[in-house]
Amino acid sequence: MTSERERLEADLQEAERELQELEEQLYDRPEFGLGEGGADAHSWEMALARKERVIAHVDALREALTKAREGTYGRCERCGAQIDPERLEILPATALCVDCARAVDTSVTPPLGSRA
Repeated sequence: MTSERERLEADLQEAERELQELEEQLYDRPEFGLGEGGADAHSWEMALARKERVIAHVDALREALTKAREGTYGRCERCGAQIDPERLEILPATALCVDCARAVDTSVTPPLGSRA
C-alpha cells in the first residue's frame, strides 16, 4: 500500500503543479467581446476548461489518498468489490470497478445503437 500511496502523492503533486501553472496562465484575461479575441481568447478558454478538469483530478487524488490512509483504497464505492489492479494502474484515482463504471456511464449516456 505504501507504493500506491507514494504514487498517488506524486500524481497529486504533479496535478497541483499543473493547476498552479494554469492559474498563472489565467491570471491575465485578454480583453475580447462577442466574436472577438482570436487566438488569445481561444487559448484562455482552453486553459479555463483544462483548469476545471485538473481541479476534479486533484479532488479525486485527494480522495484516493484518504482511502489509502484508511485502508479502503482499491474498493469500488458502488459495489464494494476490489478494483482490478490493472485499472488502478491506469486510473489510480478511480472510485469504481469496470462493471460499475460501465453501469454509471450507460445510465447517463446510452450505448450506441440503443433507443433512449
